[in-house]
Amino acid sequence: MRLPSPDERRPLLLALRNLKMAESPHAYVRGNTVQYYDWLHSLRGHALPHGPAVWICGDCHLGNLGPLGHPSGKVKVQIRDLDQTVIGNPAHDLVRLALSLATAARGSRLPGVITAQILEQMIQGYEHAFLSPKRQQQPPEVIDSQIRSSKSRGWKQLARERIDNPKPKIPLGKRFWPLSATEREAMHELFQNGDLHHLVTRLKSRDDDAPVELLDAAYWVKGCSSLGLLRYAVLLGVGDGEERDYCLIDIKEAARAAAPRFAHAKMPRDNARRVLTGAQQLSPALGERMLASRFLDRGVFIRELLPQDLALKIEQLDSEQAMQIARYLAWVVGTAHARQMDETIRKGWLSELKQQRSKTLDAPSWLWKSVVQLVASHEQGYLEHCRKYALSLKKPT
Repeated sequence: MRLPSPDERRPLLLALRNLKMAESPHAYVRGNTVQYYDWLHSLRGHALPHGPAVWICGDCHLGNLGPLGHPSGKVKVQIRDLDQTVIGNPAHDLVRLALSLATAARGSRLPGVITAQILEQMIQGYEHAFLSPKRQQQPPEVIDSQIRSSKSRGWKQLARERIDNPKPKIPLGKRFWPLSATEREAMHELFQNGDLHHLVTRLKSRDDDAPVELLDAAYWVKGCSSLGLLRYAVLLGVGDGEERDYCLIDIKEAARAAAPRFAHAKMPRDNARRVLTGAQQLSPALGERMLASRFLDRGVFIRELLPQDLALKIEQLDSEQAMQIARYLAWVVGTAHARQMDETIRKGWLSELKQQRSKTLDAPSWLWKSVVQLVASHEQGYLEHCRKYALSLKKPT
């Protein structure tokens, strides 16, 4: 099997993205952040409330939340993808999460009235994070079971899941493509960085002076939003002899965020440092084990993947599960927002959220109207995407 060179990657990645996005309406929503922000830019006046200036996820859908391993050894459900993070309006995260939940509900064939109730539960969970910012919430069983599973995982499970090989080798194939000579040379130079050595040795109580060896590296074929960006998997050996440990490093290029930022907000100009700073504010379990660097003259952020890092697997849901998940995940997002605000700002934002509610729906009217518009536009966009994708697969006669 001939694997693509760096110059041949882009059209193949485009085809893979089209395939993923055609799998379901929910997959289309996950992979099309740009359409969400195109809709957002089309709004006039005060269609959404203007929340306080805090770091937001910027792409707050179900797939970007899940269990994360913390350097302390604990496992916490937090935001796990911060590519789009900016200092912006927290209402944007709420609408994006609501759209994702509503699309998942439709994928589970739940009636529209359940979608309305999901939004009610979501707002209640989000507000609770502001009313009791230090109080932990018990996750629903469908999420708690995944947290318990993540705690019991080790290197072999991570290696089989991520690289299909528990041995210290990255297998080239559909998921991993070979590096160019330039990329390989730059990779070896990157791992001469003392900060990167410290990033690797600080986890799992590794010795600070433990030797770190680059064993293998490959271009990682992963995700829809990273089309055309640099993405690498790097396998390292830490320590010597029987005490040697292995770790898998994820290196990802940081591109300019599509999410709108507040005009006068002070953020790092370098996109990798923007992602790192946002992660430190929103998801300490992730931000405390990340590093911003340069690779081939591009900003990249680097993290060690831990066995406990998992994307939530939420497929077919009944109505009760859907509402419990909505409440809990909104609380997770609310906690990430609330920790950046003092008491006065929290009370002001909470007061704003309690406005614009009708007698028939205990969720702000702006949230309901936004979800209705977005579900309709994404349904249309999904069908058009599938039509174009199907036509692109037809062979000329």
